[in-house]
Amino acid sequence: MPGNAQTFPLATQPVPESGSSFDIIVIGGGVLGASFATTFGRQGKRVLMLERDLSEPDRIVGELLQPGGFSALKELGLADCLEGIDAVPTVGYGVIRGSDTVHIPYTTDPKTGKPMEGRSFHHGRFIQKLRAAAAGTPNVTIVEATVNEVLYDQDGVRATGVGCTSKRSTDTGDGSISAESSSSNTRYMAPIIVVADGCLSKFRKQYISKPVETTSSFIGLIVKNVNLPFPNHGHVILATPSPILVYQISTTETRILIDIPGNKPPSLATGGLRSYLESIIHPQLPSALQQPFLQALETERLRSMPNSFLPPSTSSDLGIIVLGDAMNMRHPLTGGGMTVALNDVVYLREFLKGDVLKDQEVTMVQMELFFWKRKELSAVINILANALYALFSGTDPSTLALRRGCFSYFQMGGNCVQGPIALLSGVHRSRSTLIYHFYRVAFHSIWLLFHTADSWTEYPVLVLRALKVFWTACVVFLPLLWSECKA
Repeated sequence: MPGNAQTFPLATQPVPESGSSFDIIVIGGGVLGASFATTFGRQGKRVLMLERDLSEPDRIVGELLQPGGFSALKELGLADCLEGIDAVPTVGYGVIRGSDTVHIPYTTDPKTGKPMEGRSFHHGRFIQKLRAAAAGTPNVTIVEATVNEVLYDQDGVRATGVGCTSKRSTDTGDGSISAESSSSNTRYMAPIIVVADGCLSKFRKQYISKPVETTSSFIGLIVKNVNLPFPNHGHVILATPSPILVYQISTTETRILIDIPGNKPPSLATGGLRSYLESIIHPQLPSALQQPFLQALETERLRSMPNSFLPPSTSSDLGIIVLGDAMNMRHPLTGGGMTVALNDVVYLREFLKGDVLKDQEVTMVQMELFFWKRKELSAVINILANALYALFSGTDPSTLALRRGCFSYFQMGGNCVQGPIALLSGVHRSRSTLIYHFYRVAFHSIWLLFHTADSWTEYPVLVLRALKVFWTACVVFLPLLWSECKA
């Protein structure tokens, strides 16, 4: 049945003995960790992937893979991980502002002449398929374990391995596997340690000095058997005070993500969250979703997830590679996280091929080159995600003017939608194109101020408003651009 958890054990049996050596140790078995392990295992590297919990994850983000990420998955030879999980093809976006809508289809693939596609799905099902691919790859060992520390040589300069508490799996005799935590501290050795333990990384602060900034939270729930305004599309509802995302995650289920600005959403225990969703969010949903939304509030478990921003940076420790959300995060509004992660693995496959990983100094040089190369995609995704969120969630007059201008810009069609969607979907990798479209939106917003004025006598005041709008655009965009210019 599609979506069932793996029925065979993902952990390698027997568990490697303490002191076993590998070429690479990967901490984390998520999108990046599992795909990295599979890719380098196929290159003949002895890879150990350590994941604290190999059961199917239950998350409310990481459910929409943009075309740029889908292409990377194919390039890695992992496209079959989307089979058998009831994944839904996605062919673009619908943007909704009140009663107005804009259809934004993905661009056409120049190789096939057909519209490009992404996929949406249950996150946990996809992860289990990626882990199964790693488990079935020669040279890859998977251990269910909690990593406690990174080990160093006597001088404390070079990483040499990890210490972890592993779960010992045993056959119960009825075909199932049970796991018990071992009390001993197991050590595994490798010259290269890949830290890919996600947004709540245990080791991030040890290797990266930049702070994580939480801008908002997503509240997620699932509605069933609904007719969306744009089937097989992601939906962005420009609601007040911030956007709502809607997309299918199976043929019968649709995810609704409500963004709530600030560090902490209203309390579920006191009824504040439910009241907020019923009184503020429910009336702003399309009519086809309103009744299913209220039903889901009664029957579904409300889930929350912090939305964080972390500019990319590198680790200077020899033998340490920090990747994925442990190293770089952006607001999930545009669904770019998995696209960045999978493309990072594509880049690393080339930068770290051959005997590079046998020498820590050479590996670190290659990682510096990788860090700047990845920015051709990651910088565009990072800047666009956070800039759009700022425009779609601000409440001051200048930001509202930019929001109206952005929607009007999309309504013009042509390159006004094809350019931005090519950037958002990870297909077109150009910061100059991003700058071009962002400031066209800013100037279009200013033009709207004057175009909708009732009388020319308003122009003197509108000049001041126009300056504020342009200033707000610069305050939003330029710091994000600068954050991508630093190591």
